[in-house]
Amino acid sequence: MNVLKNRFIYLWVSFFFLVLSIFMLIFWKLNLAIDMTGWINIEYTYENNVDIDKLRSELDILKSEIKFKDKEVINNIWVYGITWEKAFSLVAWFDSSIDEVTLNTLKLEFKSKALNIVKQSDKTIIESKYTNIWKSFWDYIKKTAFFTLFMAIIAITIYVTYAFSWVVSWISVISFAIITLVTLFHDIIISAWLYIISWYIFNEFQIDTFFVTALLTILGYSINDTIVIFDRTRDNLKKFAWKTAKDSKDLYEIINLSITETLRRSIYTSLTLVFVLLTIFLFWPENLRGFILAMMFWAIVGTYSSIFIASPLLYEINKNKKLSVYKKVVIDPNDKIVV
Repeated sequence: MNVLKNRFIYLWVSFFFLVLSIFMLIFWKLNLAIDMTGWINIEYTYENNVDIDKLRSELDILKSEIKFKDKEVINNIWVYGITWEKAFSLVAWFDSSIDEVTLNTLKLEFKSKALNIVKQSDKTIIESKYTNIWKSFWDYIKKTAFFTLFMAIIAITIYVTYAFSWVVSWISVISFAIITLVTLFHDIIISAWLYIISWYIFNEFQIDTFFVTALLTILGYSINDTIVIFDRTRDNLKKFAWKTAKDSKDLYEIINLSITETLRRSIYTSLTLVFVLLTIFLFWPENLRGFILAMMFWAIVGTYSSIFIASPLLYEINKNKKLSVYKKVVIDPNDKIVV
C-alpha cells in the first residue's frame, strides 16, 4: 500500500478540518452540562408508568415562567429516563450571569414548580435527589483537567523520546515525539468538533465530566496505533537502511512497508473497539452515551491519523537525510580493563 504517494492530500484534508474544528470550538456555543456550568439536576422516582416525552413537553413551559427582570433565565431543560429503574432525571441550565443569591432563589422556585407539574402527571412521583452545583465546581474541574492533560502529554513525550532513541543515524528522535504530539492534538480537536456537531442532532450529548474523562482516556489509545507503526518503522530501518544493492530500501519504501505490515492489525483493533462501544452506546444508560460517542469518534480519527498523518509527516521531516544505523560498540574480551 503506497500511502505516501497521496500524502499531501491527506495532510491538507486534515489541516482543513483541524482549522475548521478550532474555529468552531472557539466561536460556537457549546452545550455545557450541569457539572460544567453549576446549575441543577433533579431526580424523581415513581411507582406507575410515566410518559417521559409528555413530561418533557410539560416541563418545557417552565422556561418562560422563571424570569428575572422580565427576562427568561433558563437556557434549556432536559428530561431523560434512568435505564432499569423507575426513575427519571430533570436537568435545567440557567443564565450564569445572575448573582449567586438571586440564582439560587430562582432555582428553588423552579424546583417547586417542577414538582407540582410532575405530581399532576402521577401522584406517586416523588423527588428523590436534588443537586445544585455552583459554577466554582466547573472552574475546579477545568483547572484539574488542563493540568492532567498537560502532565499526560509531557509523560507521553518523555516515553516516545526514550522509546525511539538510538534508532537510525541522522533521524532525530525528537521528530518521533513531535509527530506524536501533533497527531494527538489532531485527534483531540477534530474528535471534539465531531462531538459538537452531533449535539445539533442529539441534544443530550453535552460537554461534561464524562467528556473530559473520555478526552484523557483516548490520549492513551490514540497514541497506540502511532507507536505500533513507528515501532515497525524502527525495526525496518534497522533491517534495510544500512544494506546495499538489492536488499537496500530508502525511507519512502521503508515507511510504506511498515504501514502495510501494520495496517490490518490497526484496522481490526479499531473496528473491534468501535463495535464494543457501539453496543454500549445502544444499550447502556442515556447519561453515558456522550462519553461512549466521544470514544468512538476518537477511535476512528486516531486510527486515521496514525496511518495517514503520522507516517507521512515522519517521511517529510526526514526525507532528505542519509540513513545509517548507529554502530554498536564491540568489547574485545582480551582488552585489559582497569577498574
